Amino acid sequence: MTKSLVWFRRDLRDDDHAALYHALKSSTQVYCVFIFDTEILDLLTDKTDRRVVFIWHSVRELTESLASKGGGLIVQYGKTHELIPQLARELGVTAVYTNRDYEPSALARDAAVAAELRLSNIQFHTFKDQIIFEQDEVLSQENRPYSVFTPYKNAWLKHLTPFYLKPYPVEKYLHHLAPSSTQSPSLSSMGFVEMTLKIPTGMSGASALFEDFSQRMEHYRDARNFPAVKGVSYLSTHLRFGTISIRALAGHAWAFHNAGAETWLSELIWRDFYFMILHHHPRVANGAAFKPEFNAIPWPEHGDYFAAWCEGHTGYPLVDAAMRQLNQTGYMHNRLRMVAASFLVKDLLVDWRKGEAYFAQKLLDFDLSANNGGWQWAASTGCDAQPWFRIFNPVTQSEKFDAEGKFIRKYVPELAACDAKEIHAPWNMPTSRQQAIEVVIGRDYPAPIVDHAVMRLRALDLYKSTNQRLGFF
Repeated sequence: MTKSLVWFRRDLRDDDHAALYHALKSSTQVYCVFIFDTEILDLLTDKTDRRVVFIWHSVRELTESLASKGGGLIVQYGKTHELIPQLARELGVTAVYTNRDYEPSALARDAAVAAELRLSNIQFHTFKDQIIFEQDEVLSQENRPYSVFTPYKNAWLKHLTPFYLKPYPVEKYLHHLAPSSTQSPSLSSMGFVEMTLKIPTGMSGASALFEDFSQRMEHYRDARNFPAVKGVSYLSTHLRFGTISIRALAGHAWAFHNAGAETWLSELIWRDFYFMILHHHPRVANGAAFKPEFNAIPWPEHGDYFAAWCEGHTGYPLVDAAMRQLNQTGYMHNRLRMVAASFLVKDLLVDWRKGEAYFAQKLLDFDLSANNGGWQWAASTGCDAQPWFRIFNPVTQSEKFDAEGKFIRKYVPELAACDAKEIHAPWNMPTSRQQAIEVVIGRDYPAPIVDHAVMRLRALDLYKSTNQRLGFF
């Protein structure tokens, strides 16, 4: 009898699962485990962290699903690099199977686990599962990693064949699952607070969202830009924690030849692109700009600006609505991520790393590579980034993408009485109008903390002077 152990991490499903498939195919008895890693959880100072709640509920559903198929999920709480080798020895397995994680801390953790397992002659097998193409699978004709998205995307699409989208037929070997039962730690016992999330959790939640989005996908290209419209998939958190297969999503998008599906597939390719960047340039995970020259930007320090941005009290309605959505739900619409990031960096002249860290703390779908890539794009410090001389105007963005002010009214209710023209720049309302609708700027809603036109020029000068000082032009 050959025993193995499957270690679940950011792949909380039991279908189309690479590591589970290979373990079941190669072994006659397969145990499954998930660890609530204290070395990660202890870093979370906010005990109302939505990510932990999402994971906890998704793990519970995975446990029930595996049990219904004759298996089970061992759920433990502690230091992963100690518990995995210990459990592997106790169960008498010959190998541990898991899907690859690409973040530097995860790579270090896995190396430590593998080293400890080797001491007991237990093998450690890892598999690609959370992305379509990884590491060196898509390179240029010169055998180099891409740093610009469009050529990468074109090469990615040329590489794509049905083979890469084929699901792993886990169901063929389910009879090899080993029954097991364990008492999962409660949220409260781990020091976290239960809360209601805005999105459904687990495999069932992912399936419901995907079913809904598949009916809307053809309209995605246009609808995705409007935060008051149900235009996006809302699947990013499920992709982050693997409650749905990336192969299923990419395969569905690839099968349809319309603008919406092609645009959505492009977004999934961006995800692979940033994973690839992190692999080849791990320094970006440690606060380094992808373009080294921009490490020298002397960002002015203005803590009040950063605090106002975090709290959604900048006086710019769309930016404030975006930040309040993030703070209240753990989610921010993708268009607004760009607007809010651009505003912090190029209107408030705050170091982009502070915004990156805040999003990392608050986003339910936080993924290191995508978060870093998005912030460096907005700050013009990254690969294929927004040119430093192009700066979003928060008012025109508001007028274009929330023309009626529906999204703003939802998250900035103090502006609800403004009409569709006034709500984007309420400080321009005559005093008499402000008093009539009881939206007095500076009393009921903050006055703009900066003048966009003035700060735009300051930002241009900051970037230009840095480049000149370093001799780039």
